[in-house]
Amino acid sequence: MIQQGFGDQSLSRTQVFQWHTRFKTGRTSVDDDEHTGRTTSCTTPETVARIQQLIHQDRSRSIRDIVKEVGVGYGTCQRVLTEEFGMHRVAAKFVPRVLTADQKQQRVNVCTELRQLVSDDETFLSKVITGDNPPSGKAPCHQGQKRPDR
Repeated sequence: MIQQGFGDQSLSRTQVFQWHTRFKTGRTSVDDDEHTGRTTSCTTPETVARIQQLIHQDRSRSIRDIVKEVGVGYGTCQRVLTEEFGMHRVAAKFVPRVLTADQKQQRVNVCTELRQLVSDDETFLSKVITGDNPPSGKAPCHQGQKRPDR
C-alpha cells in the first residue's frame, strides 16, 4: 500500500521487515553500518596519473598489465582509460579519440615550419615525395596497366 502511494521512494516489504528486525534487536540508528574491504572508488588523482603515465610509455600495454602495476580493479582501469582519457581499443592498443594539447601544439609547430620553408623556397613543394609519385619521376601504375620497368 505504501509503495502504491509513494512509488520508488518507499521501502519494499522485505526491507521493512529487515529494519523492523534490526530495531527490535536494539539498533537505534538509521545510518548505514561501516563496510570493510575495497573502497567504492579507487579513482584517485594519483591513480589516474599513474595509468596515464603507463599508457604514454607504451600504448600497446594491456589493461591486465596496468592493473598489476597500479593495483586497481580491471573495471576501474578500463573506466579511467575510456571515460577519463577518451580512449578506445584499436588493434590491441589504446588510441586517443581526440588529440591532446601536446599533440595539437606539435602539429601547429610542424605546419608553421613547413609554411616557413615554402615561403623561403618556392621550389620546396616540388621536392616533396608523396605516395603516388615514384622517386624515378615515372607516372604511377593505374589499374589494368603494366608496371613500368625499373
